[in-house]
Amino acid sequence: MSEDKPAGTVETAPAEVNAIPNGKGHEEESTAAAKTPSADAGENPHRTENAEANLPESQEFSSAMEDKKNPRFTDFEGKTSFGMSVFNLGNAIMGSGILGLAYAMANTGVVLFLVLLTVVAVLSSYSIHLLLKLSGIVGIRAYEQLGYRAFGTPGKMAAGIAITLQNIGAMSSYLYIVKYEFPLVIQAFLMVDVPAGEWYLNGNYLVIIVSFAVILPLALMKQLGYLGYTSGFSLSCMVFFLISVIYKKFNTPCPFVDFSFNSTALNVSAMDLGGEPNPACIPKMANLNSQTAYTIPILAFAFVCHPEVLPIYTELRNPTKKKMQHVANISIAVMYSMYFLAALFGYLTFYGEVEPELLHTYSRIDPYDTLILCVRVAVLTAVTLTVPIVLFPVRRAIQQMVFPNKTFNWPRHIAIALVLLTFINLLVIFAPNILGIFGVIGATSAPCLIFIFPAVFYIRIVPEEEEPMRSFPKVLAACFAGIGFLFMIMSVSFIIIDWTSGNSSASSGH
Repeated sequence: MSEDKPAGTVETAPAEVNAIPNGKGHEEESTAAAKTPSADAGENPHRTENAEANLPESQEFSSAMEDKKNPRFTDFEGKTSFGMSVFNLGNAIMGSGILGLAYAMANTGVVLFLVLLTVVAVLSSYSIHLLLKLSGIVGIRAYEQLGYRAFGTPGKMAAGIAITLQNIGAMSSYLYIVKYEFPLVIQAFLMVDVPAGEWYLNGNYLVIIVSFAVILPLALMKQLGYLGYTSGFSLSCMVFFLISVIYKKFNTPCPFVDFSFNSTALNVSAMDLGGEPNPACIPKMANLNSQTAYTIPILAFAFVCHPEVLPIYTELRNPTKKKMQHVANISIAVMYSMYFLAALFGYLTFYGEVEPELLHTYSRIDPYDTLILCVRVAVLTAVTLTVPIVLFPVRRAIQQMVFPNKTFNWPRHIAIALVLLTFINLLVIFAPNILGIFGVIGATSAPCLIFIFPAVFYIRIVPEEEEPMRSFPKVLAACFAGIGFLFMIMSVSFIIIDWTSGNSSASSGH
């Protein structure tokens, strides 16, 4: 897919991996990492000198256009290590989407789900490749500025609005989980069967407390790089979630019985009396129904990290296009395997009974299951720590749209975060069902950010003399934009049909 990723990607990996543990030694590491691509020195003798000058990106990016111009990034000198960048991007990808994937698999079937997941992951990686190639040509590492370079102010506003909508949707869905899950967890820990209206069992109060006690302080950090540690912790919580889902598969009888009937029906097994497998316990390889409409937007939502890619790139130490693509590929590959395993084992535990929110299904078996309570706490921690990562690009988009030429200013930095969090809290407290949030936003802004904008910006920004309109990369980008439009029209029309027919689980919230 990308001609810019030769074996050099592998060669640079050892130095980048070594950079992970040491977050401080900026000077020594920068020269070490910059000197690594010695294999390329033969074809490009100036590279090492440039690297010494701490500007490896100018050479890396201008290889395709050496005779034309030599772009240099003047926006920021990054200090974030390779490992922390992988954590941050991985955390940006991994969100509450993972909780809906078992339900998505139940409505597509195992094989179809795997095909869709693979396609979305590969397309996301190609899309990041386009964004990185563009920022190298333009010398700017901001999505909104790429829009400005391609279409002027309308392009900048379109990118800024899409990022804002997409990430507000993502933050709403994360906080919706806090509102929905946190009271249940506290209730189970306190063994309260029927809440008597205590404030600490009210999801609305808990969302506000979590937002302003945990999320706001993290969102006020000056740079994304500082969140690498919380991102690492957030991802380890999700690994715990995955291990627990796999463990539970082998410890849950099929068909499972609701908690209310548990005492009388303990001997139910996967076999009917005749020794035949129970049809409810046979996984479907392909399955199409009215709920399949939701799976495509939920899957698209699953890999949206595009608003965060360029801010993370801006803060990457010794940034090169190859290095950032490497960060993106590792993050996508790790999330891809976690997504598939979580969906597969969640589906194989409950089959057709799985709910849109996986953890809720476990509560139907035993509301006081200690492992599942711990998993819920882990998921709550993970989604809470993802919110600040997702808030950064929205604040950056708002600053690019409203205060384009202003330098960093603490009062404005704090005010935007405060206003955003307050708005999202209001949204969540009066929000519809979680699938409604996923479906509508996933179907509109996600295709723009993943498919349409990178492709259209690429076609506009790369000069004609560089790559004619009929050149392979531009034709590929045009097809990519076409996929995005198709995808958006299909998803939106599916959801509208589903709502109007009134048999959607999301329509209950409207």
